[in-house]
Amino acid sequence: MAQINLGNIAVDVILKDIKNVHLTVHPPTGRVRISAPLRMRVDTIRLFAISKLDWIKRQQTKLREQEREAPREYVERESHYLWGKRYLLTIRESDGPASLEMKHNRMLLQVRSRTSRDKKKALIEEWYRGQLKEAVGPLLARWQPRLGVHVKRVFVQSMKTRWGSCNHRSGTIRLNTELAKKPVECLEYIVVHELVHLLEPTHNARFVALMDRFMPNWQVYRQLLNRLPIRGGNWAY
Repeated sequence: MAQINLGNIAVDVILKDIKNVHLTVHPPTGRVRISAPLRMRVDTIRLFAISKLDWIKRQQTKLREQEREAPREYVERESHYLWGKRYLLTIRESDGPASLEMKHNRMLLQVRSRTSRDKKKALIEEWYRGQLKEAVGPLLARWQPRLGVHVKRVFVQSMKTRWGSCNHRSGTIRLNTELAKKPVECLEYIVVHELVHLLEPTHNARFVALMDRFMPNWQVYRQLLNRLPIRGGNWAY
């Protein structure tokens, strides 16, 4: 990986076996990365980055101003979210198997006494993973016929750099478990976004046109997702 500097902005450059240039700005710090075709000259990449400098600065400002969630401690009456709704954590100690259920405005977590914070965290994150998997199925059933595409496999996992991703060659998509905490409209937007990548791998004009055609309000959902608090630490999308 190489690096070019545009004033005080450092740009990581990765040369890959691809046809088009991809520019991304990653939260939480606004790190900039360009993926470019293997034979593209550094001078050409620099000119491309300079042409996008104003856009890069705007994205960095937005990301640095975005609200961060406080680290979770997994203690009594702590706030947790499911599909955009707030729940208060209630911890019940029992000798039975661990379980988690939602009741009214409560997230009821049943664990053995002296269960560690890390174990509680793992239980809740695995539960979120299950919730997301359950929600994705109907969305795929709805949107795959509309777009005329077929996903071979969906992976649901914790992701450090994005809400979702698509490998158009293998026909697979990946979704971030954090999406289970956001309004379901945000999940639907990300699912459609990744499905459209099966038709157009890059974020070019054709991709935007396809999104506009199939989901005219997609930019509203993207803005909603970008306004919501994101997890602190090194998490980014």
